[in-house]
Amino acid sequence: MGRTLRAVMILLLVASCGGGRYSAPRDLDNACNIVKERPKYLKAFKRAERRYGVEPAVMMAMIHQESKFIGNAKTPHRYALGIIPLGRQSSAYGYSQALEGTWEDYKKDSGRRRAKRDDIDDAADFMGWYMRLTKEKLGISMNDTRNQYLAYHDGHTGYARGTYKSKSWLMAIADKVAARAHTYRAQLRNCSRR
Repeated sequence: MGRTLRAVMILLLVASCGGGRYSAPRDLDNACNIVKERPKYLKAFKRAERRYGVEPAVMMAMIHQESKFIGNAKTPHRYALGIIPLGRQSSAYGYSQALEGTWEDYKKDSGRRRAKRDDIDDAADFMGWYMRLTKEKLGISMNDTRNQYLAYHDGHTGYARGTYKSKSWLMAIADKVAARAHTYRAQLRNCSRR
C-alpha cells in the first residue's frame, strides 16, 4: 500500500471517530439503551441527583424535549421575507438549551466558571441547579416534572405570572415531558434486571 493511500486511510479513520461527539443516542425511547450507549450520561445525572435531589428520569425527559440529547443543539434561524437571515430565535444552546444569561448566572453561582453547555456533566448540573432554584422560588417539588418543565421553559418570573396558562401547546408538551419521565423512571428501575 502506498504511503499516500495509507495516510488518507488513517485520516479518514480519525475523522470518523471524532464526528459523533454531539450526536444523539440511537434509541431515545428507552432510558436503559440511552445510558448503556452513553454511560457518561448516567454518571452525570447521578452526580446531579446527589447534589440537588432531582431524579435522573426527570432530567432525561427534559433534555429529550429540549435537545433530543444533541450536545450542540441550537434554536432555528429566523428569516425576514423568508430569505434574509436575522439570527437565531434565542441564545439557547446545548443539551439543556440553557440561555446565555441564565448560563452565566449558573457559572457564577455554582463556581463552575469553565462549564460548557455542550458538556453533559455541566448540562445535568445546570438543570439540577435551576430546578433547585425553582423549588426555592416557586415551591415546585424537584420531581414534579410537569411544573418544573413549565418553569424551565417560561422562566421563574413567567411561571409565577402564569404565562404558560395561555399556551395550550406548552401545557401539552409539559404533559408529554412528565409522561416520558414516568416511562424513563420505570425503565431505569429495570435496567439492571436485563
